[in-house]
Amino acid sequence: MEITFSNRMKDIKGSAIREIFKLAGDPNVISLAGGNPAPELFPAKELAEIASKLLTEQPVLSLQYGVTEGYLPLRQAVMERMHQTEQIGRDFDDIVITSGGQQGIELATKCLVNEGDIVIAEEPSFIGALNAFRSYGAKLIGIPMDADGMNLERLEDVLKTHDNVKLIYTIPTFQNPSAITMSLEKRRALYELAKRYHVFIIEDNPYGELTFNGNKIPTIKSMDTEGWVLYSGSFSKILSPGMRIGFLIGLKDVIAKIVVAKQVSDVHTPMLTQLMTYEYLRNYDIDALIKQMRACYAHRCGVMLDAIKEYFPASVSHTTPGGGLFIWCDMGGDYDTQQVAKMTVKKNVVFVPGATFMVDMDKPCSAFRLNYSTMNDEHIRTGIRYLGEALKEIMANNV
Repeated sequence: MEITFSNRMKDIKGSAIREIFKLAGDPNVISLAGGNPAPELFPAKELAEIASKLLTEQPVLSLQYGVTEGYLPLRQAVMERMHQTEQIGRDFDDIVITSGGQQGIELATKCLVNEGDIVIAEEPSFIGALNAFRSYGAKLIGIPMDADGMNLERLEDVLKTHDNVKLIYTIPTFQNPSAITMSLEKRRALYELAKRYHVFIIEDNPYGELTFNGNKIPTIKSMDTEGWVLYSGSFSKILSPGMRIGFLIGLKDVIAKIVVAKQVSDVHTPMLTQLMTYEYLRNYDIDALIKQMRACYAHRCGVMLDAIKEYFPASVSHTTPGGGLFIWCDMGGDYDTQQVAKMTVKKNVVFVPGATFMVDMDKPCSAFRLNYSTMNDEHIRTGIRYLGEALKEIMANNV
């Protein structure tokens, strides 16, 4: 059967990471891909207790339709926490609960971007966001990353020479995939550019709580005095990605339109998982849980960095994360890590080639992303050893 797909979807490729997940489900495969939180850190016992109590004592509220904006006590609790931990929330701000952070990005794009408009993103960047922008016909322009965040000189050049830029998308803290954190100075300068050129920023911050040393740089949203920043947050990396609880904070008029778009999309985020999140925030110590995660990921990141030093060719560069879930590596030169991936799959080791995170996904890329959050020390070392062998073989043959 010949099927004609819509123009907005026909050229969009599925996430390579989702495809890799299919391999990662094999117990014989060592996955250095993905971005899952460590399953042993899920507060499963507590969430089971909460769910049981809700379904016993509040079955109608838990299972019935709710309002699109989200369960009011949860919205209030999240705003209070964001005000305390991130200094976010002004009189002009409002919040909508979303079905994961991804939905907030997609709905903001739906409301603010017309076909042919320009969306600026860091390069490399999160494939889920890039595909959301592509799905609405946006023209993507990638801004290269420096050690302290996106190159703002290049960004301003684009803003000066294009009059239809609608969004700047950034993950300023422990960026996916690079693990780079934007400096305080660049955050301030980025916000000033957005104000000057009247362009909205989507600040995506799913990893901000996962700082290894507990230190935080102020969010861009905390600097927002006029409403140019939409802040996307999520409980996926803290409580559970399967619960699909995210949120978007921004200018009231923008959030109101996003609520209308969400009504069209999925009516509302499931009430049961909203209530479970609220009850966890109210009755359990989420900061203690976050502290456990920080210690776990700091350890596993250290194990991976030590293994990289031992097994990778010295010419392969890498970032040294201060938090988050990823390490970004680069072979340099004109190598294509898609070829490396084909070799390591034969040894039951998978990772994500860098082209996945680029504006032009068809262009060969010498970089790749590694994830350390879900594996024990032995699997990390074994995976890095096999990957190092593949890197050495390819680099030896290309000399």
